[in-house]
Amino acid sequence: MDFSIIADNWPLYMQGLGLTLQLVALSLVIGFCIALPLALMRQSSIKAVSWFAWGYIYFFRGTPLLVQLFIIYFGLGQWEWLKTTWAWDLFKEAYFCALLSFTLNTAAYSAEIIRGAIAATPHGEVEAAVAYGMSPFKRMFRIILPSAARRALHAYSNEIIFMLHGSSVAGIITLNDLTGVARLVNSRYYSPFEAFLTSGLIYLCVTFAIVAAVKALENRWHAHLRPRTA
Repeated sequence: MDFSIIADNWPLYMQGLGLTLQLVALSLVIGFCIALPLALMRQSSIKAVSWFAWGYIYFFRGTPLLVQLFIIYFGLGQWEWLKTTWAWDLFKEAYFCALLSFTLNTAAYSAEIIRGAIAATPHGEVEAAVAYGMSPFKRMFRIILPSAARRALHAYSNEIIFMLHGSSVAGIITLNDLTGVARLVNSRYYSPFEAFLTSGLIYLCVTFAIVAAVKALENRWHAHLRPRTA
């Protein structure tokens, strides 16, 4: 194993890591902002609203992230009318296409996680809020959603890790993310072991950091459930 390849290209790997973390962080934040309304729509008693949310979630959970990325990055370029609009300035950029596909994908998975957590809310908590005289809006944002957030945290941490790993497809559309840098290094030195092993170890370290952060957050949020010591 030639460690000089890793040392010489370490700054490049750090740039790739920065782009990967940026894409993942932005897609998770924007995706969550989409996921929360979708989860509430899934709970709606209005059939049209509920079915719209179900269709969105089913489509993006039922198709591979890579296919979604190709449809957005390559497929939309076939629409000539799109090239005559301001939107083409965005869709012709690989970064925007990757961010959009990641956001739409994680929104679907996150919405289902939130919906499941809301559905699992103990009925007694809701009854207590009703007895206290809370409006449906207050019940949702003061009782149900905070309670659901605690239950959804562990599952959502898996979604964060999935997005971190799934972001590796960004390198296929010319972006020099962490995997894209590994492909670049391999093409320069013809050393796939060093190139991709380094990338894999960096992904592993970031994953461990995410797991540790979520564990610390769980300990904080679930502190009231631990037995009290005298």
